Amino acid sequence: MIRLHPVVLAVFYLFALSPLSVHAETLTDQTVRSFISSLEDLQTMEDEFEDLTEDLSAEEEAAEMPDMSRIFSSSVEQMKGHDMYNQLEDVVQQHGFSSPEQWGQIGDRIFHAWSALEMGQQSGQVNQEMARAMEEIDNNPNMSEAQKQQMREMMGGAMSAFEQAASAPEADKQAVQPHMEALRAATGAEQ
Repeated sequence: MIRLHPVVLAVFYLFALSPLSVHAETLTDQTVRSFISSLEDLQTMEDEFEDLTEDLSAEEEAAEMPDMSRIFSSSVEQMKGHDMYNQLEDVVQQHGFSSPEQWGQIGDRIFHAWSALEMGQQSGQVNQEMARAMEEIDNNPNMSEAQKQQMREMMGGAMSAFEQAASAPEADKQAVQPHMEALRAATGAEQ
């Protein structure tokens, strides 16, 4: 449940994040550290979460596209009613969070800021790839004008999603920046 599935990571790297609302509470270094520590503790409980993970994976497959802007808070919502919710609550409270819901909201913000930082590092490459793809579409003799227009709209949507995902609050990005390697390690997203 907490480990980011390869499909989720693929979607993440395809820039399919939605913007998050701005939060009044500032992310602190300690909050980010506590969140990472909670993820590490939850990873040690992975075997206990296996049945729930399988149930939730089946639900995810039925959904068209997970809402990446709420990856943690939606996972918490899905856990309600399962025995593992109480275990999650115990772990997150040990790390200073008032509830699984607060932990999920903080996790969403951290993930959004992390994503924005990762995308910021790749923005030049993404822009080049998008321009190249648009040129290929425009020069493809095997596509009708209607097909080309549809592809342009899809590319525009992907670029818009990329720009929205990169729009995390600057303060959140600054809080997360020093912890990117630890986040990669804690989520299995090491490059």
